[in-house]
Amino acid sequence: MRPKLLVLRALGLGDLLTAVPALRALRRHWPGHEIVLAAPARLAEAAAATGAVDRLLPVSAPARSVPARIDWLGPAPEVAVDLHGNGPPSHLLLQGVRPGALLAYAHPRTPHIAGPVWRTDEHERDRWCRLLHWYGIPADPGDLRIAPPDVPSPARGATVVHPGADAGSRRWPATRFAAVIRGLRTPVVVTAGAGEAPLAHRIAELAGLPASRVLGGDADVPFPVLAALVAEARAVVAGDTGLAHLASALGTPSVVLFGPVSPRLWGPPDDPRHQALWHYGGAPDEVRPGDAHGDRPDERLLRISADEVLDALATAVRTARPDPMEGAGTR
Repeated sequence: MRPKLLVLRALGLGDLLTAVPALRALRRHWPGHEIVLAAPARLAEAAAATGAVDRLLPVSAPARSVPARIDWLGPAPEVAVDLHGNGPPSHLLLQGVRPGALLAYAHPRTPHIAGPVWRTDEHERDRWCRLLHWYGIPADPGDLRIAPPDVPSPARGATVVHPGADAGSRRWPATRFAAVIRGLRTPVVVTAGAGEAPLAHRIAELAGLPASRVLGGDADVPFPVLAALVAEARAVVAGDTGLAHLASALGTPSVVLFGPVSPRLWGPPDDPRHQALWHYGGAPDEVRPGDAHGDRPDERLLRISADEVLDALATAVRTARPDPMEGAGTR
């Protein structure tokens, strides 16, 4: 029987994708272990797509809290890794399955756990790679790409617009999304997560799109279909959500709109094909000036105009497309 390695990351799609570099590092360091990811059941196909997870163990909790329990069966894991957060709730949850070793950030209320000091101003990909580095495990924050699924795209070459977010503070106004769509000369698909159908259809109506151009809404779009759509898309326009991270993971040009939280924490890779729009104007070291869980669109998000998004989209697409004159020489 293969030894087990348990990883806790019981959050959303974007959270899973930002943990891909750390998961890959664990796979390289323990190639003979079965890597079990404790995460919501809906992420099973996305977890498999990382190539670093053997099995998903379903756990759930409201919002971004720590699950109350892990239903672990069989011998204790040789190693448990806390990629969920920092503090006693997740530490003690993992200790409850009695792992041989626990890799986690240090916290004064769990002083028996040795680990590095948590930093509040660190990008999510860097954070988990730094944790592993502290334990002697090399990890590359840039190792975030995943392979596209082996299924056809429902709208190859379309621009994908994703207006939803799990908090109102991160939702750009519907009228502005519609203005962006009206400014595009290419086919558009509006994607929606479970419960977001009214928002998506309102935007489609404002933009003059038929209802058939809305994908999802009553339920989440199945991950293989969503990944195929993004992989074959011309570009993605979204707020700071899971779909933006999926575009980064698949190398698809993207424009990501940031409001209450700086892209220093959750932004795409430093690549011109991924344009992060952010208008704070305050102290450069302040990375959480707004309420990430508020009900109303953040004031910084509202400073982004539709014209700015269209300009950024043109830059992202132009940068990603090979220059036909490159290497041809000039006279």
